[in-house]
Amino acid sequence: MKNADELRDLSVEELEKEVEGLRQELFNLRFQHTTHQLENVMRIRHVRRQIARVLTIMNEKKKNIA
Repeated sequence: MKNADELRDLSVEELEKEVEGLRQELFNLRFQHTTHQLENVMRIRHVRRQIARVLTIMNEKKKNIA
């Protein structure tokens, strides 16, 4: 899991790929949770918050470019 400083060093395209991967991971976690295969349900919260971090940094970068 990357922290905010590491994410700020990435480009917008790299951040978009990061969000895509995190959303896929979230989908898989939700699927596992529904089928009662997920052991650590807190992982869902961590992934959701990581998505929010990446999206926030993406919006900051887009605002600075414009």
